[in-house]
Amino acid sequence: MRVHDIDEFELIRRFKEVLPSSPRATLGSGDDCAVISTPEGHFIVTADIVMEHSDFKRDWSTAREIGRRAAAQNLADIAAMGGRVSTVVVSMTVPKDEDVDWIVDMVAGFGEEIAAAGGGVDGGDLSSGDSVIIAVTAMGWCEGEPVTRSGAQPGDVVALAGTLGRSAGGLDLLLGGHIDPACHRPEELGELYEAVSIFRAPQPPLEAGPRALAADAHAMMDLSDGLAKDAGRIARASGVVIEIDREALRADEEALHAASERAGVPALEWVITGGEDHGLFATFPADVPLPEGFRPIGRVRACHEGEAPAALMDGAELRGGWDHFKQD
Repeated sequence: MRVHDIDEFELIRRFKEVLPSSPRATLGSGDDCAVISTPEGHFIVTADIVMEHSDFKRDWSTAREIGRRAAAQNLADIAAMGGRVSTVVVSMTVPKDEDVDWIVDMVAGFGEEIAAAGGGVDGGDLSSGDSVIIAVTAMGWCEGEPVTRSGAQPGDVVALAGTLGRSAGGLDLLLGGHIDPACHRPEELGELYEAVSIFRAPQPPLEAGPRALAADAHAMMDLSDGLAKDAGRIARASGVVIEIDREALRADEEALHAASERAGVPALEWVITGGEDHGLFATFPADVPLPEGFRPIGRVRACHEGEAPAALMDGAELRGGWDHFKQD
């Protein structure tokens, strides 16, 4: 059955069957607006777009993986403020000749990730288009003041929750034709499984965000565009220098050894510049024990006289990372 075989109401009804509703929704999907309770007196909000051909390819990922990917990158932004998701609204374009079961399976994957994080899907919009585009707005809340990028202080410990370089490694394995894109199971991919699966459906450490807030993190952000670019963003926002410990990245580099051998790309390149693992990068006071899930990877210091804020490793500024408008 194709989308043009049913009407919009029927397609939305099928979506509702597989999507969760937020426990904070006093009025959910079905009216002009949803109504969401915000007892903390504030809410945090983020938005992201996932586009077919640009962000995912059907012959690389299952429908459910694509849905999970769209959810993960929004949930990671909420966690990066120290928050939890309350609700999301989703707008999509869908080709008229799209297979209904494929679309519903993708929506189900999206809903599973949102539900697992404690949120719901409480509205959105649906339109026809030449390809699948998923535009998500996610809202959440914090048990305290949200953690921003601009609070890093000299003397802070720099810490990471999650992985580095896996998604970039998985992407290069697929782009280079180094694996069969039909392979999805661990027994098929062996040592390459972690990188490929994280590219297809990232697994951000969502609980680490609220733990960081509770541990008085000074600054935090989601590593969506790579360690080099995002650490630099925190350094500039905070007016400090962030020094990354090369040895602290050794485990990530070693985890990508097999993928590096297969693709012919240095693992450290993925670790430093690769984005979309959606780990959490944070700075903490030196006298605070790091919360569960975080590991130290560097220090924050003040800028020397005449020195600009930056992220450094071995004395050199880290460069590279994803930019939507500067890629070939």
